Order: sequence, then C-alpha cells, then structure tokens
Amino acid sequence: MGYCDYWNNTSTANIKYHNEEWGVPVHNDCRLFECLMLEVLQCGLNWQIIINKRTIFRRCFDNFDFNKIADYNEQDNERIMHTEGMVKSPHKIAAIIHNAQKFQNIRTEFGSFAAYLWAYTNNKTILYDKHSDGYIPVSNGLSVRISNDLKKRGFKYVGPTTIYSYLQACGIINDHDKNCPRYHYINAHFPTIRQPRDIEQQIHCFVNE
Repeated sequence: MGYCDYWNNTSTANIKYHNEEWGVPVHNDCRLFECLMLEVLQCGLNWQIIINKRTIFRRCFDNFDFNKIADYNEQDNERIMHTEGMVKSPHKIAAIIHNAQKFQNIRTEFGSFAAYLWAYTNNKTILYDKHSDGYIPVSNGLSVRISNDLKKRGFKYVGPTTIYSYLQACGIINDHDKNCPRYHYINAHFPTIRQPRDIEQQIHCFVNE
C-alpha cells in the first residue's frame, strides 16, 4: 500500500481534497494563509477532523481573509469560540488572529507571502529522492529552516512537523506516490526540481506491495 492509498481509504472529503488540492502549487496569498492555518488548527488533532470542519472554519474566519482577521477583537474571539462545531481552543483562535498580523508583515516586506515562501525553492516544486516510493518524513531540513524563520517573525504553532505538512499541502513538496495520477499531473503542469533527501526525521515507509 502506498502513501496515497492511505488517503483513498479514509473518507469522501479526504479523497476529494487529495484528488483536487493536496500538493498542487499555491501562489495565492489567501489560499496560502488558509492552508497554513488549517495546519495550525490540526496541531494535536486528526486531519479528518480538520477537513470535516473546513466549512465551519471558513465561516468563522471570513474565508481566511487575513486582512479582516488581523483586525479581529475580543468579541470576534468569543464569537468564534461559541460557534457550533468549532474547535474549542482559545489558544489556536488567538494564534490565527496573531498569525494574520505577522502574515501582513511578511507581505509588506516581500510584496506577497507567496514571494517569501516560494523563494526557498526558486519557485519550483521539490521532488525528494525516495518520497515517490513511499518514504515520507514528518519533517526535514527545509521545514526546519522555514519553521525557524517564521518563529523569528513571531508566528505561533509553526513547528517543523506542522510546516512540513504545510509544504506538502501547498505544493512546495510533491509527496504523492509515483503511481498516483496527481504526482504526474503536478509534474506535468508545474516547474519541479529533484533534490536529495534533506535531514529527514521520523521517516514512515509506505511501500507499495
């Protein structure tokens, strides 16, 4: 069983996400913010919970409009906390508001968050050695470097594991199986670069039988 097979053995929502979004390069700042905040919300939780509550999150956070979120006040915090179905974590809610402000700072410095993020890979999606064969880490050197920089800039809930998942989700890294149609779709439609494995931690082996 390969890595992508595990996606396809979960739920309809997960399958749709895998088949339409996961790993496709994102250059729109609003979408990049949403992807990052979904990973923030996932910390300590199962991804299935997050994907099932995505509509609720979008309603709570104005479709992840970071400019609106950056101006949220205590009343917004309370509104979100009391929304039915919302993840009841005041720390994560506060972190998303805080991160929206830091997100704006990066946009001011670099022109866009996309310009900041994609500069790490020279605007190319990375194909790491052995990943398409099912050897997937929970973090690596790139996620550590980006995590450290975001932390220095004041972001919260952005550890190396969270950032690695983020890089997978928004297409900085293509971790689809080589037998997955999405692996070939991404490689055919977007610029890629092959690189050796990079200080990988906790490698899980999803080897096709």
